[in-house]
Amino acid sequence: MARAIAGGTISFGLVSIPVKLYSATQASAAVSFNLLHEKCGSRLKQQYICPRDNEIVGRNDMVKGYEFSKDQYVTFSTEELKALEEKATQTIDIAEFVPLNKIDPVYFDKAYYLGPEKGGEKAYMLLAQAMRDSGLSALARYAARGKQYLVLLRPTVDEPGGLVMQQLLYADEVRPFSDVVMPDAEVREPELKLAKQLIEQITSQTFDPTQYEDDVRKRIHDDIQRKVEGQDISTSEPAQEPARIIDLMEALKASLGKHGGGSDGGGKTKKATGAGDDAESEDRRAPRRSTSSQAEKAEPRRKSSKR
Repeated sequence: MARAIAGGTISFGLVSIPVKLYSATQASAAVSFNLLHEKCGSRLKQQYICPRDNEIVGRNDMVKGYEFSKDQYVTFSTEELKALEEKATQTIDIAEFVPLNKIDPVYFDKAYYLGPEKGGEKAYMLLAQAMRDSGLSALARYAARGKQYLVLLRPTVDEPGGLVMQQLLYADEVRPFSDVVMPDAEVREPELKLAKQLIEQITSQTFDPTQYEDDVRKRIHDDIQRKVEGQDISTSEPAQEPARIIDLMEALKASLGKHGGGSDGGGKTKKATGAGDDAESEDRRAPRRSTSSQAEKAEPRRKSSKR
């Protein structure tokens, strides 16, 4: 049985719904290593050193400061820091309802489950069902732990009738995609057809998270256990470099063949071949660069690698 980590109240118009907050995620057993003294194997301790006085500073001699200019700080006492904190009201104040698909998941942060508190079961179920039927989610403000959070209330996917409180990032915490340099490339219709077919072949209508696990973490744990048992783990297979794409059409066709092609209902995989032939015939009509020129460009690299 999960244990509630906090209590709160959903404010919805003149309706108040008491709820409990549960952590929706659990910290993974991440592999961590400690710093040791190579000479004796003792674990090292972290210390703070003043570069001006060249001495170790204890926690009792530390104060917090804010850098308002280069190497210029204003310091704050413990009482002043508490005064700066947002007063925790534990109220989840709904501001507006918006379609869930209108919110970019890039804004998603930590998630919490919301459960009804005693006396708020009916109002809780009413809000959850109304949001599910309307396809809407709720944007709200939540003050806790000295901060004000922007949160999103949304119906659960696996458990009908439940609510999830998704903590969101503020707009100034998310970088705009315009910071990314985009290439000036043209997508041709034959390539697009093959790409859509490849996507269709490996598309699932449901998400089953149990089908995925952290293979790297599992491998590291296995290697650590081998090391504990005194075995040698220094030898490892070299990482394979991804194949260099010379012809995008050929790469798409090879990918379709790798996944077995599509079925025509009788068990025969004619779909991939047919679409590939149609795309190839259209591709022949479209202007394209000579593959021989690409081979000539690749030849000097092969010669230089032999030196």
